[in-house]
Amino acid sequence: MRIFQAYHSIDPTAKGATAAIGNFDGVHAGHMSVIDLARRAMPDAPLGVVTFEPHPREYFAPQTPPFRLMSRAARANRLEKVGVELLYELNFDADLASLTPLEFARDVLRDGLGLSHVVVGADFCFGKGRAGTAEDLVAFGQDLGFGVTIAPLVAADAQVVSSTAIRRALSAGDTRAAKQMLGHWHRIEGPVITGEQRGRELGYPTANMSIDGLHQPAFGVYAVLVDVLEGPHKGSYHGVASLGVRPMFGENTANLETFVFDFKGDLYGTPLSVALIEHLRGEEKFDSLEALITQMDADSAQARAILAAL
Repeated sequence: MRIFQAYHSIDPTAKGATAAIGNFDGVHAGHMSVIDLARRAMPDAPLGVVTFEPHPREYFAPQTPPFRLMSRAARANRLEKVGVELLYELNFDADLASLTPLEFARDVLRDGLGLSHVVVGADFCFGKGRAGTAEDLVAFGQDLGFGVTIAPLVAADAQVVSSTAIRRALSAGDTRAAKQMLGHWHRIEGPVITGEQRGRELGYPTANMSIDGLHQPAFGVYAVLVDVLEGPHKGSYHGVASLGVRPMFGENTANLETFVFDFKGDLYGTPLSVALIEHLRGEEKFDSLEALITQMDADSAQARAILAAL
């Protein structure tokens, strides 16, 4: 997959694509319906996605608590997996934010990216002040010479699939409801960072990952699937993970600590993708290390049983 950040100087070989447009946070089932429509609209054209970085919500409200379901890199990885060939990851800045709906359609979509067809969700808004609607884009496309398809909203269990609904499910620890809307397990991706190495002393060495900038699912312990994305240990594993601030040790920065079952090796600096399969229990503070270890043994046994049944 080829990635472009600016629309002013696109390689001519990256023009003529059919593209889905949106933020694609989570790349959920609703997003996939938009991408699939783009794929079918012009089967002989390259498949592209137009998205924005930073997320417009981060740009306009930088003090907003972290809300993203996935990092920039994780989103790109997911889009590549589903067959996207061209990712136009446009730099969302004052210049882009100031464009009127017509200027966005003309200067960015037609003149800049040279798109032949675009697909947007029924709730798509664009241009300064979010003044443009999906129907406006259809009219602009007719005048400017590119096709437009409006994708209907997707529902799951009578609920419209949205990143907001997925965040709500994850905050409640309902990983399976989140999966139904996402179309895949919710994953946290990133490199393994150096921790306090307390897990080694407890007999549970963990791979620590930052969740800085991401929406925080319910704190506690999860059965997880672990994909090691690079290096000599590349592959898929089962495990159990603790998400939270480690109250037993007085920590206050949330992260993800994953114990990979039946694994021996060094993962420091290695990128992992950890899927949250089931929330086993909330975060707790124990009276002693012995009580903590006993609970970790029980958590591991429960996680093994859950993952074996997948």
